[in-house]
Amino acid sequence: MVSVQHVSKVYSLYERPADRLVALLPLIGEERGREFWALRDVNLRVEPGEVFALVGPNGSGKSTLLQIVAGIMQPTRGRVLTSGRIAALLELGAGFNPEFTGRENVFLNGEIMGLSRAEVETAFPKIEEFAGIGAFIDRPVKEYSSGMYVRLAFSTAIHVEPEVLIVDEALAVGDAIFANRCVRKLEELKERKVTILFVSHDLGIVKRLADRAALMLHGEVAAVGKPSDIVNRYVGLVHELQLRDTPAEGGSYRHGDGTSRIESIVILNGRGEEATSLLSGERATIRVRAVFAKDCDAPMVGMLIRNRLGVDVYGTNTKVEKVELGTYAAGDVLEIQFALDCLLSRAEYTLTVATQHADGASQDWIDDSLSFAVIDHRDTAGMIQLNTEIQWQRNP
Repeated sequence: MVSVQHVSKVYSLYERPADRLVALLPLIGEERGREFWALRDVNLRVEPGEVFALVGPNGSGKSTLLQIVAGIMQPTRGRVLTSGRIAALLELGAGFNPEFTGRENVFLNGEIMGLSRAEVETAFPKIEEFAGIGAFIDRPVKEYSSGMYVRLAFSTAIHVEPEVLIVDEALAVGDAIFANRCVRKLEELKERKVTILFVSHDLGIVKRLADRAALMLHGEVAAVGKPSDIVNRYVGLVHELQLRDTPAEGGSYRHGDGTSRIESIVILNGRGEEATSLLSGERATIRVRAVFAKDCDAPMVGMLIRNRLGVDVYGTNTKVEKVELGTYAAGDVLEIQFALDCLLSRAEYTLTVATQHADGASQDWIDDSLSFAVIDHRDTAGMIQLNTEIQWQRNP
C-alpha cells in the first residue's frame, strides 16, 4: 500500500551562487531566490496489489514523486505512508556505487532493503541469469553501458521479493528484447499481487499493465481513472497543448479546433448492415459523417483500430491513401467510407476516428469512439488473421 497525503515539494532557485550564501547567513537571511513548486498538494492512494501508472509531460513532477515515495527525498509538506518492503528502480545512476562491482552492488542493495546475506545469496543466481551481463557482473559498475546498468538494476529490484515496486522511466534505456522480458516479469509480479507504482511514456505499456493511472501536470494530479481514459486525455493534451475535458460516448475523449465535427461513426458488415461484431475475413466498411463549421481546404480523415490493451493494430488516413477531399465551406457535410478486409483475430477492438487539417492538426479527434468484436471459430494467436493454407505430403 502507498498513501500520498498532501505532498508538496518546493525548491529555491537562485540566479547566482552568492545569493544562496546570503540567504543562509543568520544575520542577513535575505531571501534572494524564487520558489519552484515541483509538487503541490498531491494526494494519491495505491491499494495493495494494485498496478498504478503516472503519465504526463516532462517536468510535471512524476520522478520527484517517485523519489519521495521511495524515501530518497523528503517532501516540503505532507507525508507518504507505505507498508511492506520497497524496491525502487529510479533514474539511471541511482542506487549503485560506481566503484563497486555488479556483484557487490547486488549484495549491498539487498542488505539495504533488509535481506540477510543468506537471502541475497539464494536470490543471486536468478538475478545474474535475468540480467545476462556475463563476466561484467564482477567488473566495476562504472564500466557498464547504460543498458547493462538497467539490466542489473531491474533484475535486482524484482528478485528481492518486494511488496512494493517503484519503477521510473528506466526501461526505455534497454533494448527491445530485454524490455519485453521486463514487461512479462512485471505481469508476473502483478499476478502475485505485488504493488507497483511506475512512470512510463510508453502509453501501450500503461494500458497493458496498469489497473489505474494518474495524469500529472505542473506538479499536480490533473486526473485519476482508468488507464485508457487517462491515456486518451494525455494524448489530447499532447496534440493540442492544452487539456480539453470533453467526454464522448463510451467514456472516450475528443479534442480538436472545431473546424469540423464528426456527427456519426458506423461499422457495416459484409452485408452492408450496421454491426458491433464482424467475422474474421469479411469485408467491412467504416462510415464517417462530419459537418464543417468553418471553411477548410484539403482536410484529412483518419481511422485507427486498437486492441483491448490499447495497442495500435492498424491505422490509415486519406492522405496516406492518396485521396484528395477537396475544399469545404461552413455547413458542408463530408461522408467518407473506409472499406477493408477484417483480417483480425478473435478479440475485442476499439475504433478511433479523426478529421484533421492537411498538416495533421486535429479538427475533431474521438478516441475509442466505439468498440466492436471479431468472431472466428479458429483459435489462432496474435492480433491478425493471415488466412494460412497448409500443404503437406508423406514421403516414402
